[in-house]
Amino acid sequence: MRNVYLLDCTLRDGGYINDFNFGKEIMQGFCSKIVKTGIEMLEVGFLKGDVNDEDSSLFPDVESFAEIIAPKNEKVKYLGMLDMSNPIPLERISPYDGTSIDGIRVIFKKNKIDEAYEYCKHIQELGYFISVNFVGTDQYSDEEFIAGINRFNQLNPFAMSIVDSFGLIKRKQFLHLCQLADANMAPDIVLAYHAHNNLQQAFGNAEALVEKQLERDLIIDACVFGMGRGAGNLNLELFAEYMNENYGTSYDVGPMLEIMDEYLTDIYKKKQWGYSLPFYLSASKHCHPNYAVYMENKDTLNVQDFDLLLDSISEEDKAFFSKDKAEKYYQSYLCKPFDDAAQLDKLKAALNGKTILMIAPGNSIVKYKQQIQEKTEVVRIAVNFMPVGYNVDYVFSNNMKRFRKIKTDSTTKTIVTSNVDADSDYKVSFEHFAVENGNLVDNSGVMLLRLLRGLGAKKVIIAGMDGYEESYSVSYYDQELEHKFAMDAKARNQAIKAEIDKIKEELDIEFMTPSIYQL
Repeated sequence: MRNVYLLDCTLRDGGYINDFNFGKEIMQGFCSKIVKTGIEMLEVGFLKGDVNDEDSSLFPDVESFAEIIAPKNEKVKYLGMLDMSNPIPLERISPYDGTSIDGIRVIFKKNKIDEAYEYCKHIQELGYFISVNFVGTDQYSDEEFIAGINRFNQLNPFAMSIVDSFGLIKRKQFLHLCQLADANMAPDIVLAYHAHNNLQQAFGNAEALVEKQLERDLIIDACVFGMGRGAGNLNLELFAEYMNENYGTSYDVGPMLEIMDEYLTDIYKKKQWGYSLPFYLSASKHCHPNYAVYMENKDTLNVQDFDLLLDSISEEDKAFFSKDKAEKYYQSYLCKPFDDAAQLDKLKAALNGKTILMIAPGNSIVKYKQQIQEKTEVVRIAVNFMPVGYNVDYVFSNNMKRFRKIKTDSTTKTIVTSNVDADSDYKVSFEHFAVENGNLVDNSGVMLLRLLRGLGAKKVIIAGMDGYEESYSVSYYDQELEHKFAMDAKARNQAIKAEIDKIKEELDIEFMTPSIYQL
């Protein structure tokens, strides 16, 4: 075995966690500490975008890296990453002069290989060393991978990288890819490995590659604290320790732990990364991990729903994520055809002409509990929960994940929508009562109001539909009922109010407790 280099990519891959907004002082402090560890390479951020935000690890040109990495350490190679899905104009990359980054790692999907070749050629001519990174390497056939390697051999880049974009490559397949790369790469090119940890394969694969003791240099990508997209990346501090114990290296893990303590723990508390059920499912289905993030934030899907929904995504779309695609598949899954005519007739017989007291899980139901309990001559319907200490006639749920946790007594009937695969007293079509506004398609309060309007209720008195707060933990009387809508609370409130105002045109609605939707 020759040299094994460790490459830190925390500020770049970790940026997916916090929208790349680390802050200038933290990025400078990070770079200062990481070079003390003895690692050989530091990827500082993305060459991406048009605006130079000094607090972001997205850099619009080469010059904007300089202040973050100063003073440069001559023992460290500094790099930026460039994505061929949206590359910056070549004219924005000035010739190498040693004052900023030393090299550029170019990532590209299989359909961008021609553009990537020409782009890499120009970057190399400007004096930078380049790394050619085959995004989603597992998506290549053996023949395609070998052809790609042979093509880039003509440029003789510094490195070529196997990239496990979806975190799903297991050891047997990984070692096969390593064997193909080693057998076909020009002798002086370094073989690199970039892991994601959705199936917890990162450490084992990196270990297996090092233990093969190939006759070429290796680069192992890693992030402090494993910070990165999806379930995160290989942990730098753990792999550095492994190298020290097994190969006589002398990486200083101390500064890595300081970075975790001083910079990354606060980010982790706000937005966690790491192995999780949704990331496992997305990887096992060969899906882009952002599908897992998007669907998990819906907070409506149990594991069976999640699994079936991912199965419904086309093979082509699995590799290319967009919010529009994800929302299309989500709504399509919820809105499966369901004949609810007989169920609606039964519900109409029970609720037509009645005054409904609708109890939602807002904090206000604690303060106004006595007044709510004293309300007479009403039919009480709780929304997606069973309020402790209340007598309710019905529980309405459009959320399988929530419904499984609801414990009703023998006197409480259940009304669920057709996406909820569970025994209930009544089941109605999700599609029939879903909100046309895609952002609110699964909003349970509005959906129940639409249902009650269709059933001919006389009046609906609402308690606990308080509205979303920017800090969403204050919106619910039970924190287990929180939704993850803090980032768009104002817009969401406005959209819900608009829907309620439409329903008010046909249904008498009164708010019994304070609500944003009264304004």
